[in-house]
Amino acid sequence: MTLQTTPALEGAIRNPDNPDHLMVIRDVPRRIRVYDGAALIADSKHALRVLEIGKSFYDPVLYIPEADLKTRLGHVDRTTFCPIKGEASYVSHEAEEIGWVYRSPIAMANRLKGHYAFWSAKVRVVEGE
Repeated sequence: MTLQTTPALEGAIRNPDNPDHLMVIRDVPRRIRVYDGAALIADSKHALRVLEIGKSFYDPVLYIPEADLKTRLGHVDRTTFCPIKGEASYVSHEAEEIGWVYRSPIAMANRLKGHYAFWSAKVRVVEGE
């Protein structure tokens, strides 16, 4: 069985220019809370987990819907582009960059639209009740 045919990768979104660059989006069946220090940034029962393989196997990333943010996040004047997600805009809390959002992802990644992800080294994530 190759990476291309692994059942866990069924439904994977693939980079049309590099089929070995792919991601799988899964619903998270548990409550997710994101903290910056003591400040609650997000509390969600509708998070998504993205598993991505590109130049390496990336750590899974949680994406939280904008409706589940509990505080206002600032804008960081920076963007990056991913060929399977689109343009990411970066966000801050208390003047420090803590994450990113895909406001207008490319069509194949539309489930990520308006979902926020956070740098794992800068926030604390609690999964479950």
